[in-house]
Formats: sequence, structure tokens, C-alpha cells
Amino acid sequence: MRLALQYLLSVIFIVQMYLAMALYALFWTPFVMLRREAVFDAVHAYCRWVRVSAAVLVGLKSEIRGEVPSDEVLIGAKHQSFFDIILMCSVLPRPKFIMKKELLWAPIVGWYAKKLGCIPVDRGKRGKAIKMMVAAVQAGTAWPGQLIIYPQGTRVAAGAVKPYKVGVGVLYSQLGQDCVPAATNVGVFWPRHGLLRKPGLAVVEFLPRIPAGLSVEEFMGRIEPEIEDASNRIMAEVGFPSPHG
Repeated sequence: MRLALQYLLSVIFIVQMYLAMALYALFWTPFVMLRREAVFDAVHAYCRWVRVSAAVLVGLKSEIRGEVPSDEVLIGAKHQSFFDIILMCSVLPRPKFIMKKELLWAPIVGWYAKKLGCIPVDRGKRGKAIKMMVAAVQAGTAWPGQLIIYPQGTRVAAGAVKPYKVGVGVLYSQLGQDCVPAATNVGVFWPRHGLLRKPGLAVVEFLPRIPAGLSVEEFMGRIEPEIEDASNRIMAEVGFPSPHG
């Protein structure tokens, strides 16, 4: 009975979340068209609504840990579900993403992604896409902000193992910016697939910066264990079994 109720509340939450997305977009679009900076106000407002409604409807509270970066920096983030995007965008001043090219055609999301300054990537041509993005940033045509990249390239279920791709290291090296790793446990409560949203405490933790200037090899040797160890620790806090036993 309790599980059935949680499923029902999860469906209600999901429906209202996407309805709210449409309503927020309808309200904010005129402001964004007049003043591009309003896109960040819109994203912050919507993401905070999702966090509040998740806590109220399905008992999924959320917390941000660590120092939230506010300068122009690269963020290498663990990606387990849509909710870690919500958490980061609720607090980062000017978030933008390296995202799948296909999302540009998604209703609402695509238009707002362009306004945020997100960088579309063709998954089959990632190396070329990174070169184009670096060139755009260096030429000053990309909007400044906190650029989020997922080193594993996709959502990864809680506890699953997927190697980190070298693209994040190439990007770090060529941009010459500090990188802030970000860990999470959201996949424990909000899985990649399915409708059930579980109660608990979802966390995104910004970890200490990796300073600019390391070699790609040194950087890759740091970012993966730092994010994975922190994510495993946060997941263990909520009772998720550690991969190390």
C-alpha cells in the first residue's frame, strides 16, 4: 500500500513538474526575449520549484554541499538523473552545459539551452565538437559562466561503473581553467528510468578545485577517483551499498 501511494505521488510530481516547466517558460519567455540575463532568473526559479515540490510531494529533500563556484570555471559532474541537473542549476549563477545535440530540438528545453549558452555536441563527433567549443570560448563568442560537462558522457545509474572519457581532460587542458568536480547520490532516489521517486536526501557536493595547468594525464588521474569516491561516500550515507563492500 505504501509503495502504491509513493508511485501515485511520484506520478503527480512528474506531471506537475513538466506542467510547471511549460508555465514557467510561458511566463519568462517575454522577459528573456527582452533581456537575455533573465534566462538565469527563469532557470533558478524553475529549479527551486522542482526542489520544493519534490520535498513536499514525494519526500525527496535536497542539499548542496561545498563551495558553489561563481566564476568562469569548468565543472566535471557525476550525472545520475535529471535531478542533479536541477540541483546544480538552482544554485550556479550562470550554468551552461555541454549537451546532446538532439536536445536543441526539444520543446522549451532547446530554446532555453541556447539562451543559457549551452554547447551542443554530436556524440559521434565529440573530438570535433570539443575543438569547436574551445575555439568559440577563446574567441569570446561563448557567454561566460560555469560550464558543466559529464565526464562519463551520459547518465550512469547509482552503483554502476562506466569509465571517464578523455574529452573532459582535453577540454580542461585547452581552456586553461580550474575544474570543480561535483559528486552526487541522486540516482539512489531518482533513477535514470521509471516513475518511482523515493523519499530521502539527495545531495550534490562541489569538491575542491583542481587547479589549471596539469597535464591531461594528471588531470584524468585525479578527477575520476575524486568524483567516484565522493559519490560513493554520499550514497553510503543514505544506505546505498558501497561497491567496495
